[in-house]
Amino acid sequence: MPEGAVKESPRIARLVRTVLDAAGGSGMPAVTLSWAQSLDGSIAAADGARTALSGPQSLALTHRLRSLHAGILVGIGTVLADDPLLTVRLVEGPSPRPIVLDSRLRFPLSARLLARTDLHPWIFHDRGAPAENARELARRGARLFPLDLSAGGLPLEKTLGVLCSEGISTLMVEGGARVLRSFLSSRLACQAVVTISPVTLDGIRVYRDPAEAGRLPDLLDQEQERCGQDTVIWGRLAGAGGREGP
Repeated sequence: MPEGAVKESPRIARLVRTVLDAAGGSGMPAVTLSWAQSLDGSIAAADGARTALSGPQSLALTHRLRSLHAGILVGIGTVLADDPLLTVRLVEGPSPRPIVLDSRLRFPLSARLLARTDLHPWIFHDRGAPAENARELARRGARLFPLDLSAGGLPLEKTLGVLCSEGISTLMVEGGARVLRSFLSSRLACQAVVTISPVTLDGIRVYRDPAEAGRLPDLLDQEQERCGQDTVIWGRLAGAGGREGP
């Protein structure tokens, strides 16, 4: 077992089965939301700087979940703040296709995702974004998906439909806060897996109202497991759809 990996307890085994058995809607991938937050509900520092919240055991579980999905999606804010690889490294298993929502094509040419040799990133953007940026990103190996921007941003339902047509039947969404908020409000996700770290941060939250500090999404059949010092909580989310996202 790789260093830091968490043993598959009966509860974790049920979580894995739930993810594997999840079914998306007609023409849509099955979507799992996954994030780590502090006790006060913060997922990043107030200035947006990268913040390590997950301990080694819960992070290994996150990588296990990554390996169960065909794609992994983040917003451009996460790329700019964290420069992630979005690979599976802490457990054995395949890495999911990296997918980025980037309406204005701010994707940096120095991003580590562009240096990957296994899977190049797919970038969804506004059709009106600068063509020069699109050409250079495509030259570096990225695949570009132009969409018509709506009042709420990139259309999530359309994005998911395109992903499904491209063979992405399961999708893990890891952030940032605006992307997670959009998926929660549009009810396009099947389930959520939230890691609670025993710290307070007073930073950026998925739920912005201070009165909702530390709030979790409404979960059906909720379960939880201790992973080192962290607590991982998961359950099904009610389905049915809205349309817009970042």
